[in-house]
Formats: sequence, structure tokens, C-alpha cells
Amino acid sequence: MRSKGQLTFGVIILVIGLLLLFGRLVHVSFGRFFWPLLLIGGGIWLVMRPRMVGPDTDFSGRVLGDIRREGPWTVRNEEIGFGVGDIKLDMTEAEVPFGETSISIYGFVGDIDLTVPEDVGLLVNSTAFVSSTKMLGEKRDYFLSTARLTSPNYEEAERRIRLQVTCFVADLDIRRG
Repeated sequence: MRSKGQLTFGVIILVIGLLLLFGRLVHVSFGRFFWPLLLIGGGIWLVMRPRMVGPDTDFSGRVLGDIRREGPWTVRNEEIGFGVGDIKLDMTEAEVPFGETSISIYGFVGDIDLTVPEDVGLLVNSTAFVSSTKMLGEKRDYFLSTARLTSPNYEEAERRIRLQVTCFVADLDIRRG
């Protein structure tokens, strides 16, 4: 089963490839248009995305900078978008609701640190061009592939986190608190 992030990443690569091929055929340099079109597309996505996620999902984003959640806070369904930055979600003191909570992270280059309590199940799908993933002491490096990691207690846990990461370059570090 393909994840939404993997599908989006594939469509973006396909469109860029088709534009480059079309440019070769008609002798037009799309290099001049690529960055402006990318910025316009990114702006449209940033404006429209909060309306597409639904009322029960929070949306937050930054172009540059860090997103940090530590201490007491409430974990909710959320989408986080960023350009370049660090994301640190420390759930050791957070209120994690019963059932499954979905967190989606979209970005260009990011260092993502997640600390999860022992009794919370965790399912991670990470799609990136280049990715280094360290989950619960196990380190893996990926190139143009999707990483799917599941904690041993995911199925039977009363509280579960489903994390979807889609980045160009990602350093993902997940540990127990």
C-alpha cells in the first residue's frame, strides 16, 4: 500500500521529468521557469492546505525555523509543514489521547526528533529522497525509498501515534521517554 506522501513525492518527480523532457523536445529552457513555478506552487499549497485537512486536524507551518513542543501539551491530529528546520516533539509529559492520533510532517530539509512514552504504540512511514532514520536504537539510511517502522506494542496499545514524514532530506530520530 502506498502512502499519501510517497504518492505526492512520485507525482512531483514525474511532473519535473515531463517538463524537462518537453523542454528538450521544443527547445525551451524550463530552468528559468522552475523556481518561480515551484514558489508559486508552494504558496498555493500553503494557502489551500489548512482548508483541506479538515476541522479535527491542526495545521502549523514555518518556512524557516524550529517547531518545538515540550512539557505539558495535548497531542492532536496535526499536519506540520516547513521548509528548512528542526522539529522536536517530546510527548513524555504530553496528554496523548486514547485511540490513534495522526501526525503528518511535510518539509524540504529537516531534523525531526520524537520522544514517545513507553506505553504509546508508534507507526512511522517516512518518504524522502535521502533519509537517516533512528528508531528505538535501530539506525537505517534510505535513498529514494519509504521507511516503514512499527513499535512492537503498536497493535495492542491503547494510545497510538501514526507518524507520516515526507521530506526531500530527513534525519528522523525516535526514542522512548
